[in-house]
Amino acid sequence: MNTIVRSFFVFLTLSAAVPGFGQQRSPYRTDFGIDAPITGALIIGTAVGLNGMQKKDGISDAEAFALRREDVNRFDRFAAGYSSESAKRISDYPFYGSLAAPVALFLLDRDMSKKFGQLGALYIQTLAVTGTLFTSTVALTERSRPLAYNASLDIDQRSNRNSTNSFFAGHTAATATATFFMAKVFNDFHPNSQARPYVWAAAAAVPATVGYLRLRAGKHFLSDNLIGYAVGAGAGILVPHLHKVNRSGKGFSLLPVQGFTPNGYSYSGFSLTRQL
Repeated sequence: MNTIVRSFFVFLTLSAAVPGFGQQRSPYRTDFGIDAPITGALIIGTAVGLNGMQKKDGISDAEAFALRREDVNRFDRFAAGYSSESAKRISDYPFYGSLAAPVALFLLDRDMSKKFGQLGALYIQTLAVTGTLFTSTVALTERSRPLAYNASLDIDQRSNRNSTNSFFAGHTAATATATFFMAKVFNDFHPNSQARPYVWAAAAAVPATVGYLRLRAGKHFLSDNLIGYAVGAGAGILVPHLHKVNRSGKGFSLLPVQGFTPNGYSYSGFSLTRQL
């Protein structure tokens, strides 16, 4: 789990390190004064969630010995007891590759390279959305991984802090975030490209592959992977879409708001609007 979060911050740094080139017209509108505080808050949220993850205790040896496949819901029960080091190792290749893929596309694509700074900032924000949701959820929930039900494994492996981080699938979520973000950006920069169906197909297939490997590795149940996939795909598509400029040149507007209710209570939040 810590590997996933560290990878987020590595690629956040890489994405922000290279400035934009030129003034190529972009399908997106960003505002540093608005987006920077939002992204900063999300990164802090990720860090807070990570801190909560590190404070988890896991389960006792007695609780690990008491785990039974029959206690798992029917939808996920087939995976209880799965464990594969080779599947775990192989899953890291498409995981890390997917995180690097958008950065490579931004550099190699002639139009995108001229907006690398903007796209890098959007990528940071998108990863931070998933990072916050992932770390916070894992910190607040305890679900034993499928491998914890495998009586042939060492008891420490079945009961340690990491063994209760099954919900939801971080590798799958992060991979889906990266691939769907890349497909969305490609789609918006090249709306007439014949390659779009293949790009979207690849975006869907890669996190599905990672999810399958994490399932076989005993790291997550099927429902954990499905939710991770949905979270990642949703973030990857929605964050750039909320910044997209329509034909009239007006996109969505996300502004911080604060004030007081008639009863004297203070409130703060964000206002999402779009001019029609």
